[in-house]
Amino acid sequence: MAITMTPAAAKHIESALANRGKGIGIRLGVRTTGCSGMAYVLEFVDDTDQNDVVFDNFGVKVVVDPKSLIYIDGTELDFVREGLNEGFKFNNPNVRGECGCGESFNV
Repeated sequence: MAITMTPAAAKHIESALANRGKGIGIRLGVRTTGCSGMAYVLEFVDDTDQNDVVFDNFGVKVVVDPKSLIYIDGTELDFVREGLNEGFKFNNPNVRGECGCGESFNV
């Protein structure tokens, strides 16, 4: 079981944590929403819970709760710039379909 990230994603998260002035990494999870069923949730994390699974990539911690890990195991987190837009891209091998707007997915 693993969650990985690209160097670009790690660099972006490191910069955001430095600007924030605190935090040990990011929390990656899923929530039920959208047309296809699930959406990714990203937030800063200052402390871990007892059941959290922690992955370290390029010195950046990605914290995942066990319930979310079932749906995102094997995911690679990337940070991309396309024209004027930039943001995180989730390369999740478990995804079987996405909604037309790209906001949600199903496994």
